[in-house]
Amino acid sequence: MISAPVLPLPTFMVPSRMRFRLLFLLLPFLLAGVALSGCGGKKRLDAVEVLPVEELYAEGKRSLDNGNTGRAVKYLQRLVARFPYGEYSELAQLDLAYAQYKERKYEEAYSSVNRFIKLYPAHRNIDYAYYLRGLVNFDRQSGLLARWIESDYTRRDLNHARQSFQDFSALLKRYPNSRYVPEARQRMVHLRNGLAQGELNTALFYFRRSAYIGAINRSQFLVENYQETPQAGDALAIMIESYSRLGRAEQSQKARKVLVANFPSHPYLSGGQWPERRKLWWQLVPMIGEARAG
Repeated sequence: MISAPVLPLPTFMVPSRMRFRLLFLLLPFLLAGVALSGCGGKKRLDAVEVLPVEELYAEGKRSLDNGNTGRAVKYLQRLVARFPYGEYSELAQLDLAYAQYKERKYEEAYSSVNRFIKLYPAHRNIDYAYYLRGLVNFDRQSGLLARWIESDYTRRDLNHARQSFQDFSALLKRYPNSRYVPEARQRMVHLRNGLAQGELNTALFYFRRSAYIGAINRSQFLVENYQETPQAGDALAIMIESYSRLGRAEQSQKARKVLVANFPSHPYLSGGQWPERRKLWWQLVPMIGEARAG
């Protein structure tokens, strides 16, 4: 007699222990199938994963020169990640910092240029790295809302301005013959005046609230550290008036003599309204535009 073939039991009729073993054996194949289906049928790697270092740099540099900084960042970042050492990596890191700067990714640009300065202190373009670091801090903003509400950056946090001034100062000190020195000097003048204005804003903040000791201290700091700025005259005027209101006539007279000698045409000396009253809409919103005290 020919026996009937033995057919596999339906799943629901397979003992539970056996079903568990079958599932365990098939699990790797199931996972592999899911992974393949999740790739969306991708048949080739991204170009940045297969291009040689020379082509990666050429593509990133070409994108940068054409103003496509977003694409440049993509290629240069991958180059640095895939080829962390060598001449192309050195060039790519500096170009990457510039591309990130142009993309307004200031934190990333600052990190990239600092890494370059640390890794390649004797590089032939190290002076440009210091200059670029100054530019990054020069252009940093306090946020979109701050740009719309108040365009005067001296009424916001000046830490980046101070850091930028130090970066440009380092360039002048280390590489006085660099071709980037002339523009760095011009930016330093702008920053110095801005920092002085920031101190003046704070002095006025104290003065308008009758906090005359605070006004004197900030004004004195301005005069001592930013003597060649136009704001030094305003600081002296604040000192004269603050000392006068505190009943310190002798100190008020000394400050007046300095003001007359250095800023003889200052409006305070003519007896006019000084400092000028803020416009009505500033008075309605008194906290906007005030410098941060401290």
